[in-house]
Parts: sequence; C-alpha cells; structure tokens
Amino acid sequence: MFTGIVQGRGEVVALSGDELVRLVVRVPSVEGLTRGASIAINGVCLTAVEWEDHDVSFDVIGETLRVTNLGALSPGDAVNVERAARYGDEIGGHLLSGHVHAMARVVRLEEQGENLAVTLQVDPELGRYLMPKGYVALDGCSLTLGPQIDNGQFQVFLIPETREVTVIESRAVGDTINLEIDTQTQAIVDTVERVLASRES
Repeated sequence: MFTGIVQGRGEVVALSGDELVRLVVRVPSVEGLTRGASIAINGVCLTAVEWEDHDVSFDVIGETLRVTNLGALSPGDAVNVERAARYGDEIGGHLLSGHVHAMARVVRLEEQGENLAVTLQVDPELGRYLMPKGYVALDGCSLTLGPQIDNGQFQVFLIPETREVTVIESRAVGDTINLEIDTQTQAIVDTVERVLASRES
C-alpha cells in the first residue's frame, strides 16, 4: 500500500532481459529495506529482489512493461520513488495499490505563475471515474483533479513542491504517464451503475 506522496526521484541504472526484465534503480534511501519489500516506481508496485548500496534491483514481467510507461525507460531516466507505507504513517495523499489502470497522454502544459497546469487524455471509458476535486495518482503522485473534465480529458495542477520532487515536471506533450484511479470512487460508481441497471431491467 502506498500514499501517493513521492519521496524523491530515482535514476534508472540498467535494464536487462527480455520477457522478464531486471530493472535496477538508484533510489534515494535504502534504510530499513528488506528483500521482498514493495517500492513504487512511477506508481508501479515492484518487489525489491536485491540491492547494492542505493542500487535496487526489480524483476518486471512483460505485461507490466506493456501496460505502464516502465517499458519506455532507459538508463539515466528519472523515476518517482515511494517506499511502501507502514502502519502509523501519515497518509498525506490517498491510499494507492500501485496497480496502474491505464496510461494517460499529456495533451497540454500551461505555466500559471509558479504552478504548472497539465491536461491529460485517457480512454473516455475511464472518464466516469474522474470528477472535479476527486483524486488520481499520476506516476505514483497523488493529485487533485481540476474542474475541467470532459470525455476522458482532465487537468491537474502542480505546485512548486510537486514540480521539484517528482518527474512530472519533465513530461512533454505526447508523453504517457501511469494513471491509477481511486479504487473507492471506482467501486461506488460501478455499484451505482449496477443498481440502476438492475432497476431498469
């Protein structure tokens, strides 16, 4: 379980393999790390299999590479890093599983003073789970949705702290970002739709 509060940037050190890829990421801290620990890399829950100094190795299957932006990584790329939450930790964002629902495509970037407005597009089918002042995770970063949501297109606003700590600042138009929708919102919407459908039938 994660909170969407990115703890810092990591750097991709190496990728090797074919169907099972060994991904090595230099992370900000390995304090208290144990074999089998969960770490979110760009919002994707991965299992630490070994490490040397700050270079942590993960095994990533082909399906994960296909449905997330991890498949586009190269050595030297920066990634968002969050260690798994522990009981008693402050939940500063919202609860996340580290299971990506889709990739969102950046369609517009607008500087607004020190803030950055980012407009993204996802499959319109996922649009019913997006609502103003709701929240999503983008590359593992918990963000509040802006007021403009239309046909799978939505907007978030990055404050200076988010721009400094996460990799979203470096995204360009056309780039893809891992999206995890809020599972509680998804459950409520799906339940309401099922109830209404059963009444109509």
